[in-house]
Amino acid sequence: MRWILCQLLAAAALVALAGCSRPAPRVAQAASAGTVPASLPGARVAREIRISGIVEAVHYSKVLVPAIYGQAGSVTLTRLIPNGSRVKEGDPIAEFDATQQADNARDAQAKFDDLGHQAEQKRAQNRADAEKRAADLKQAEADLSKAELELQKGPLLAEIDRLKNEAKAELAREHVASLKKSNAAHDRSDAAALKILELQRDRQKVALDRARNNMQLLSVKASLAGVVAHQNVARNSSIGHPQEGDQLWRGQAIVSIFDPSEMRVRCAVGEPDGAALAPGSQATVYLDAYPDLSFPAHFETVSPVASSALGSPIKTFTAVFKLDRSDAHLMPDLSAAVVIQPPAAPPAADPSAGGSH
Repeated sequence: MRWILCQLLAAAALVALAGCSRPAPRVAQAASAGTVPASLPGARVAREIRISGIVEAVHYSKVLVPAIYGQAGSVTLTRLIPNGSRVKEGDPIAEFDATQQADNARDAQAKFDDLGHQAEQKRAQNRADAEKRAADLKQAEADLSKAELELQKGPLLAEIDRLKNEAKAELAREHVASLKKSNAAHDRSDAAALKILELQRDRQKVALDRARNNMQLLSVKASLAGVVAHQNVARNSSIGHPQEGDQLWRGQAIVSIFDPSEMRVRCAVGEPDGAALAPGSQATVYLDAYPDLSFPAHFETVSPVASSALGSPIKTFTAVFKLDRSDAHLMPDLSAAVVIQPPAAPPAADPSAGGSH
């Protein structure tokens, strides 16, 4: 056993001596091969910055549940375009139940027509009453003229007849003045009554126009051409895409329309890496959902000032990179990784190349 142990120790010593005697590669040999270790002084390593962001469309529009005048609460969705459909500007997107608005429009139309007929009848009645009052005034003025003619016979008549003619003339004069005053009051009263009917008719016309406008608002159309993407909404204590028959509230986003021909990535860049956000910076975008795909992009805009969340010491810039090509896999709200290649710095001048004067 002692002999075997001595043999093993001798073999281990030989292996250790062989390992220590192996020569290490020299720097000159590595330089001649074209590779320089990154740990060596003066070595340059290509610098790139990797950040995360969200894909979004340059041109997009959200379709909201319309706000109906005079109707509070929810509205019922009766028709919705399928998810992923391509639409043109003006194509129907969604429709909501317009039964209540149709009833309101029908009632407003009936009241508008009735008040219109009442206004026409009142206008005709006013003309007839005005003509009758004008005829009465002319008759009173004729009686006054006759009484004044009788007064001219005063020297030829007895005292009692002259006094009677003066009394008749005075009564005729007061009657004419009274008719003129009452006619003016009747004209103002008839005009006011007609104006009230016209105002009521106009108010019903406004209600009719509102009901018709509400019916148009309940039929939502596309504001731009693109692809339809359903939004998540609250549905009976759950979250999901809207469906026909759902009760939705005004202002809820139900559909997003985006133009897939121009896409971009919005991301947050740390303040130390802000120097890489310069005109001419190129980037490569990788989608987390499709790791095998990559898209070239270029730097477009950045926020002028770095900001941070409340209570966080880390400040970031909001940068936007526009994709140089489109693809069917590009969809809004996809998470993406952006690898930024800063623009190449100009080569440093060689001090040995300068001449002395």
